[in-house]
Amino acid sequence: MGSVARAAGVAAAAALVVVVALASVATAQMESCNGELPPVLAANYSGLACQPVWNNFVLRYHQDKNNVLRVVLSTMYSTGWVGIGFSRDGLMIGSSAMVGWIGKKGLPHIRQFALRGKTSSKVVVDRGFLVSNDHDHTVVVQQAKIYLAFQLKFSYRLTHQHIVMAFGNSIPVKNKLTRHQDKTSFTFDFTTGKASVDGSFPYGLRRAHGALNVFAWGVLMPIGAILARYFRRMDPLWFYLHVGLQFVGFIIGLAGVVAGVALYNKVQADIPAHRGLGIFVLFLGILQVLAFFLRPSPDSKYRKYWNWYHHWAGRLALFFASVNIVLGIHVGGADSSWKIGYGFNLAVILVAVIALEFMLWTRWSKNSTPTPTY
Repeated sequence: MGSVARAAGVAAAAALVVVVALASVATAQMESCNGELPPVLAANYSGLACQPVWNNFVLRYHQDKNNVLRVVLSTMYSTGWVGIGFSRDGLMIGSSAMVGWIGKKGLPHIRQFALRGKTSSKVVVDRGFLVSNDHDHTVVVQQAKIYLAFQLKFSYRLTHQHIVMAFGNSIPVKNKLTRHQDKTSFTFDFTTGKASVDGSFPYGLRRAHGALNVFAWGVLMPIGAILARYFRRMDPLWFYLHVGLQFVGFIIGLAGVVAGVALYNKVQADIPAHRGLGIFVLFLGILQVLAFFLRPSPDSKYRKYWNWYHHWAGRLALFFASVNIVLGIHVGGADSSWKIGYGFNLAVILVAVIALEFMLWTRWSKNSTPTPTY
């Protein structure tokens, strides 16, 4: 009975600890807007409306009758930079941001940046469309929180405004921002204090670009290549299936490229590796289509050279296409379903190729005859 009582006591204590921890978390969340501002900000930034907006980011704001917007953005901070951008269309490119940080010497910094691209060279300090007075800007760190306080003058009254937020873990050097650690975008209603997911980013176009290319280069064309190498005994069915699948795959992949170009024109994503590989794979695909129309007859002396070119160009195209699909899933921030789905598809194809290749070499060793050309 004593051991049972001790066990019950331990369980009760553990439950009490969990309850207290949950209560502490809930209290901390509720106090995100109830906490006092640092004393240095109290004079100019008291009486602001307050709204938690993202992770532990809290936005305090007030817009007066002269369309002057007072803002205090706060979040947890140890090092690096924190920024809030005002966008005309919901995209990062073309927006202007107020960014604050504590320098390596402990001095506070807050500057406006024009976000003209996604590379450091295109994030230009002291440029942008925000109208402000530098003397009204303040950065304060207190109790592991950073507070960015600034005032902006608008020619109109803000209602629904596209907002971009981001933070980075590295301290800017010579006003050069490093790549962000995380970011978000949303529409904030300065009249009601409500934030909603920004629908301006072309998520549908990004999904179409990815889905079309995965289906074309990751499913149809590998199956077409498998038919051409391992099922030539089913003549001429293999040939018609091979040509049909590759042609349909190329058309779908071309549609994916068109979607990718449209996506790039909208967001100006700076992903040279993904774009460069895509252009190279498309070039190889076009060569394969041309090769079909320039195919010599089976008894031509040039047929072996054509076979060599067609086989290896196709293999290179499929290899680099698979690499680019993985790269695209990564840089596109796709969720786990894309990674698991394509990973499973790639694993099935690789296992099938290994098994069929083993069977093919076994058959060749028994028959000692070369495979026919096509």
